[in-house]
Amino acid sequence: MRILEENSEYLGVSKLLLMENAGAALAKVIGDIVEGSTRVLFICGLGNNGGDGMVAARHLSGNYHVTIYLLGEEGKVRTEEANYNLSIIKSLKYTVKLKFFRGLHDLEKLKEEISNSDVIIDAIFGTGLKGDIRSPFKEVIETINNSGKKVIAVDIPSGLNPDTGQVHGIAIKAYSTITFHKAKRGLIKKGAEKYVGKLYVASIGIPKEAEIICGPGDLRSVYKTREPWSKKGDHGRVLIIGGSKEYSGAPALSALASLRTGADLVVILSPEPASIPQKSFSPNIISIPLKGEYFNESHVDIVKKYSERFDVIVIGPGMGLRDKTLYTLCRLIKELKNKKLVIDADALKALKDSKVTFEGNVVLTPHAGEFKIIAGLSSPPPSRTEERCRCVKEFSRKVNAVVLLKGHEDVISNGDKVKVNRTGNPGMTVGGTGDVLTGIIATFLAWSGDPFESACAAAFINGVAGDFAFSEKGYHLLATDVIEMIPRAINEAINGKLRATRL
Repeated sequence: MRILEENSEYLGVSKLLLMENAGAALAKVIGDIVEGSTRVLFICGLGNNGGDGMVAARHLSGNYHVTIYLLGEEGKVRTEEANYNLSIIKSLKYTVKLKFFRGLHDLEKLKEEISNSDVIIDAIFGTGLKGDIRSPFKEVIETINNSGKKVIAVDIPSGLNPDTGQVHGIAIKAYSTITFHKAKRGLIKKGAEKYVGKLYVASIGIPKEAEIICGPGDLRSVYKTREPWSKKGDHGRVLIIGGSKEYSGAPALSALASLRTGADLVVILSPEPASIPQKSFSPNIISIPLKGEYFNESHVDIVKKYSERFDVIVIGPGMGLRDKTLYTLCRLIKELKNKKLVIDADALKALKDSKVTFEGNVVLTPHAGEFKIIAGLSSPPPSRTEERCRCVKEFSRKVNAVVLLKGHEDVISNGDKVKVNRTGNPGMTVGGTGDVLTGIIATFLAWSGDPFESACAAAFINGVAGDFAFSEKGYHLLATDVIEMIPRAINEAINGKLRATRL
């Protein structure tokens, strides 16, 4: 839901509008449930769950005696949307009573209000709750549960984990729960029914497109913030296996992209003719030379030893297509199949006819020509997005890996879910932008551990960075221009400044 909300805003459906829709939908269902009652008490937290409750209270205020108890100081309301709706409630002096619960010393007043009400609306905590519920919220929930009143939960009973159905120490035992868009997994887990009661699912206007496209919400799902006491390595260690006598730049581009995305440590293992120039590209690049002009079998054990110290291994950029190299790559991939891998470029060719399957921890990043080879197709994948999605999903399920098929619209699948990325531009056909994408994926995978979410977020950010580079360079952009735009792309996405454009 957090992904969908941010992607909806990216598409132009604001969080404020979603909150209004959620509150209106709540009010309609609540009105049906409490028919015959007159006094409705909303107990609202300081986040968006409380904001949804405030909107519903406003919609019901024309037909019911409505009171809102806000659990905390009004200056501590956490979101812009909830604050906006609190300001409206404060202006409704004749139709909505607004009271504040500032601590346990107000518990008796709250108990009295509960006693005088017919129905209690639980709008305390939503899907963002972490850790066990502590005082004074613990006592508030105990009071509600012991009141004997009909309780209706907003989105999820406060204290119930939306993903697992487990209880955060204590949870509301609702008569009914009104959730939004789709039922969260935790609401339908065995044992959750004693907290959920009768479940209603209300539409709030999230466009179907928000589920299909890659957007800022996908970045949010993998984004890792930095704590003050962070140390080197906490934000990802990436090892890149690539390069050859002919190609030294590809692994360097992946390394720089990974670093620009936010990885703490990136190391390249390359044959000597590639490693030496890599060191000169940037003082930020650590490149360790392997003896010989090409990757060969003597390097496999060295790579395996190094890989033990890294979170994610990138295999493929610039390795070349010599038969011995491809044979060795196939062996290496099989040796490292339990690690988190990003397999790109020349290493993809090594998968042809190998019949290797993975452990669900791998991202493959082919373009159409490479996909034709590794999927054993007689022709390139279909150009129509719907058909391409089916093709990618089928192959992803077959090899048990996430597949990111690059193109005008990138298609990403884990064999179950499929998403489409629409960012990017034709200027990104220049060599090296695929290596940049690989580096971004590697960092996100080190942060989140989720190959599908990492691939979706990386496709989006790589395309946004490419669009920013295009706005300055036009069709003269280089892969290095895209790398330099990665920080801006991430910052604007996280801060909600991006909006979709139709090209």
